[in-house]
This record gives sequence, C-alpha cells and structure tokens, in this order.
Amino acid sequence: MDLTTQYLGLELKNPIVPSASPLSKSLDQSKKLEDAGAAAIIMYSLFEEAITAETETVNRFLNQQDTGFAEAEDGFLPDFEDFSTGPEPYLENLRQLKEALDIPVIASLNGVTPSGWVEHGRELEQAGADALELNVYYVAADIDQDGNTVEERYLEILRTLKNAISIPINMKLSPSFSSVANMVQRVAGAGADGVSLFNRFYQPDINIDSLRLQPSLHPSTSAEALLAMRWIAILYGRVDGLSLGATGGIHTTEDAIKLLLAGADVVHLCSTLLKNGAGQTGVILKGIEQWMEEQSFESVADFRGRVSALAAPNPAEFERANYVNIIDSYSFSPGVMV
Repeated sequence: MDLTTQYLGLELKNPIVPSASPLSKSLDQSKKLEDAGAAAIIMYSLFEEAITAETETVNRFLNQQDTGFAEAEDGFLPDFEDFSTGPEPYLENLRQLKEALDIPVIASLNGVTPSGWVEHGRELEQAGADALELNVYYVAADIDQDGNTVEERYLEILRTLKNAISIPINMKLSPSFSSVANMVQRVAGAGADGVSLFNRFYQPDINIDSLRLQPSLHPSTSAEALLAMRWIAILYGRVDGLSLGATGGIHTTEDAIKLLLAGADVVHLCSTLLKNGAGQTGVILKGIEQWMEEQSFESVADFRGRVSALAAPNPAEFERANYVNIIDSYSFSPGVMV
C-alpha cells in the first residue's frame, strides 16, 4: 500500500510523525521511533527564556566571584567559554539525530521575541534541521490588548523568521483565536508552509492547602482530537499549498484515521508514545494498513479528506448543526427527571 504523504514540502513515507516530546532527547528512543515506522520526528522544544535565564545565571556567577578578591591575578576566574550555555546542547543533539536517522528531523522553537527566534532559527538551520516548527505559547493576559494585536504578534515572528531562513516553517497554533480559519489563512499568507492544530496549553492548578498555584500536567485523551478534526475538516482544500498537521489527543489507530479522513496530511503522536513506548507508532501504522485493506483503499491519498467539509453532504454538521442535534437528542437517565 502507498502510505506516502507530502508535508512541509517533504516527501514522507507515511503520515505518522511523533511530535515534540522528551523522547527526542534520547538518540536510542529516536532510533526506536524510526524503526517502528515514524516518517519524521519533531524534536523537543528549544525555549528562548531557558537559554536567556541560563546565560544570565552564568554571567552573574562569573561577575560576582571577584567580590573581595580585587587583588586576584588574571586567570583566577573561569572564562565564560568554559561553560556550556545557550542552544549548543540542543544543536549538538540535532546534529546527532541527523547523523543517526534516515528520516527528516524537524526542530522546535518556542520563543517570545522576534530577535530570539531569528538568531536561534538560523542556528537550527545551520545545524541541519529539515524544517522548523514554531511553537508560540502566548497567553494574552493584558485586558487592553485586542485580538488583532495578538494575531500580529504571531505574524510578525513568522514573517521575520521566514525572511531569515530557507527551510520550511510550520506554525503550531492554539484554538483560542476568535476566527481560527482566518488566522490560518493569514499565517499562510505570511509564508508558513504548514500549521499544526492545536497547541495544547498546560493550565496551572491551585493547591487548596497551600493556597498557591502549582504546575499541572494531564495527558491528553482521544476526545481532545475532535477539536482538531473539526477545524482540519473545515480548512481542507481551502488554503492552497499549506500542510495540515493534527496534534493533540491522537492515541489510537481510529483517532489517526479520523484525522486523515478529515484532511490532515500528517498526524502527530505524543502522549500515547510516552505511555506505551515508541512501538505504539508501529501499532497505529499497522492498524491503518489493515483498515485500508478492509476499505479497499490503495493509498492514503485515496481517502484523505473524504469526510471534510468539502466532501460532506451537509457541511453545516461541522459548524452548528452537530451542536443542535446533540443537545436535542440527549435523554436523561431513568429516575433523574421525576
């Protein structure tokens, strides 16, 4: 069967692409993902803030060590170059992955300032990344900041980086825009080669004993993939030349098939790999092949977008009609309504 797909201008052997996760920090785990059938791999994110904070910490350490030692000769203090700071560990990991793997390696950059994105984007391209995923994790908490200003923040970063590097750029978006479809269209117009829907923001929790915020991490569930399925189905065939990646909540073969039927070019796996191991990639791939055989499909292209808004008898089912039908058809459990 022909499982090949086009993604960000890259020819992939199948549509299964592990997304950014700690697995890519390990060369051994990355090899296992490739051996299990992964068509490409997205590295864990390089965070601009983490690089800045690390560099500032080392600077403070070096600059404050001469306190009380004014008479010390040159060479008493270590040199800044003696410390491994900045993006170099990430870049070295990228180089190792490129040398060890035969599949494309996509770097992931999570930043907050245009200058930071450009500098690190160039470094990632020079280190051999086949493409770059932009993960803009921005929470618009300023009550006076309007939606257009927020969107322009994303687009400015994309345009600036697009002018600085030549490798394909994928933008990972959140579902929080007032018009997701229009934002995707604007991202495409700004030069993106693809979008991944959707970024999964991790919400802080409240500890009711300490009365303080605490980090909270909850693995995704298959139900979360329905949000990406809806929007990919709406967008399929409407934005020329833009790759559509589905991310968030894809755990099983059935999940993956649904997203491909909606129109995704690739499906990204994360939580299911962290839970079940790299071999889950092969399980899902085998399941897709078995389903294709049962349905008499010879290639992924034969069924991609078969259940998109363009192909659906009633496209309104992707909008408000489904909501109305679900509410109208709900039945109370016996004994609830007396």
